[in-house]
Amino acid sequence: MRILITGASSGIGRELAKLYATKDNELILLARREDRLQELQSQLLNAKSVEIVVADVGEFDELQEKIRDIGIVDTVILNAGISLGHSLEITPFYDFKKLYDINLLSNHAILEVLLPQFKAKGSGKIVFISSLASLISMPTSVAYSSSKRAMNAYAEGIRYKYKNSGIKVINILPGFIKSEMTDKNSFKMPFLLDTDAGAKRIYDAIAKEKRFYPFPFRFYLIIKLLNLLPQFLRDKIVE
Repeated sequence: MRILITGASSGIGRELAKLYATKDNELILLARREDRLQELQSQLLNAKSVEIVVADVGEFDELQEKIRDIGIVDTVILNAGISLGHSLEITPFYDFKKLYDINLLSNHAILEVLLPQFKAKGSGKIVFISSLASLISMPTSVAYSSSKRAMNAYAEGIRYKYKNSGIKVINILPGFIKSEMTDKNSFKMPFLLDTDAGAKRIYDAIAKEKRFYPFPFRFYLIIKLLNLLPQFLRDKIVE
């Protein structure tokens, strides 16, 4: 199986690459940092093959060219993403745009290339790495939460659009997982998971082809219950 993982140089993407490094899998690891990719490539000795692709997912023309060069892919894990941290200040426009380019629009740039081949062969697996933060927009992370909520809507639409094409669409919504992104958070993160534990949960959900997989469940349940409250009560809690 040929598996493309974006954002593979660190965090969840890196750990997923390790989990998929078996004699049956050809890995294509895409990220900006070539040195990190090369280091990872040297460690994945059990994989059938490991190809690294150095690309910034926010540079759409270059990204699409490199995706075309990859050729046939069986599974794509759309993991690349950034956060701007948490602040009550308004996000500068170009920072906001960059986050949306990377967290959302890059996925469409990749799928514009891959979906026709998936449809032609009648199979393919698309995995979106969203976030529990998509389910409630906190005032300190408007850009990040809204980009992931938009990803949820996009993933749902793609799943419905291609439901009769043999294409599997999986949307994963992790809570806090230790990574470079969460390391800069100064607040207490409830139900924080180690990177390897979080990646293993994602790996298992992909294997089971779960269409929608939020975790940890207790954290997801708390958010769901919060969203069921009357608006005035939810406002008091969130504010």
